[in-house]
Amino acid sequence: MNVVRLAGGRSVLLRPRAAAVGTGLVLLAAAIGVVSIGSGDYPMSPAEVVRTLTGGGDPAQHFIVNELRLPRVVTALLVGAALGLAGALFQSLTRNPLGSPDILGFTQGAAAGAFLAVVLGGGSLALAGGAMAGGVLTGVVIYALASRGGLHGYRLVLTGIGCTAILTGVNGYLLTRAQLMDAARAMLWFTGSLDGRGWEEAVPLLAGMAVLVPVVLLGCGRALPVLEMGDDLASGLGVRVRRLRLVLLAAAVLLTSLAAAAAGPVAFVALTAPQVARRMTKAPGPNPLVSMCTGAALLVGADWAAQRLFAGHQLPVGVLTGLLGGGYLVWLLIVQRRSGRI
Repeated sequence: MNVVRLAGGRSVLLRPRAAAVGTGLVLLAAAIGVVSIGSGDYPMSPAEVVRTLTGGGDPAQHFIVNELRLPRVVTALLVGAALGLAGALFQSLTRNPLGSPDILGFTQGAAAGAFLAVVLGGGSLALAGGAMAGGVLTGVVIYALASRGGLHGYRLVLTGIGCTAILTGVNGYLLTRAQLMDAARAMLWFTGSLDGRGWEEAVPLLAGMAVLVPVVLLGCGRALPVLEMGDDLASGLGVRVRRLRLVLLAAAVLLTSLAAAAAGPVAFVALTAPQVARRMTKAPGPNPLVSMCTGAALLVGADWAAQRLFAGHQLPVGVLTGLLGGGYLVWLLIVQRRSGRI
């Protein structure tokens, strides 16, 4: 394990295996992205895609790559990275491998905000704004309910599950109040879809991550492993536990809400990516940076598979991640039960 000093006196821990895994995942995500950009009704070889991305290619290739296909791939990478990091933070806060926005209620909160925007007659921009507002408001409510006497992981999970049940009923009611076409559009969004995503979805997410990722990795990254050891030990080592938990929870909620606003509540990426990252790095504690890389590679790969592997029928990416993530969740529960943890 090495310590790398950054400008301003800050430092980050660099584990060789984690660095190798993260580098491999970045290369894998980039390769899948190039293949995805080159696939479609106008096929292009990887060499042609790379040449077009670097300023070459003819006008038709430039339009197809930079205006039609690249925004979708970039959005997939950013949404996957945001969900991977958010999942790592939630699992660290709750000290529970099942901690994720899907289970804690934030996904349903974002959906409630989006459905309300649809019922009120809003367009795509209002739907994205409603999802962002719904996720943030849900985070505020859950924090207010779970933070009495300190924000403990067990209480946070139970509060989140209760809010999920309530919001599920609210979302069902809101769907019954929407017009048929609006309800169909809202349900497509709710499954999690990257279809038709452009730079207007990618740029706000990129801007949000440009602020939140440095806060988490540089400002709080070294305290995350200590936080998982328990509040008493963390306090004894000089960590301001309450403030740190609030910052991490706020960052995780904002990342989840931004991702939902861009692509809908894509299921199970936030649950799966941190666990896969932890198993690949074989390192104790959270792996936020590797979790980001895992989420990005997982979602861009799932989006390519959802477009190409089902006999010409394009699926919303959330359907595929839901199937894969649901199977992973069942396997994780079996492993936890055999180890006596549940």
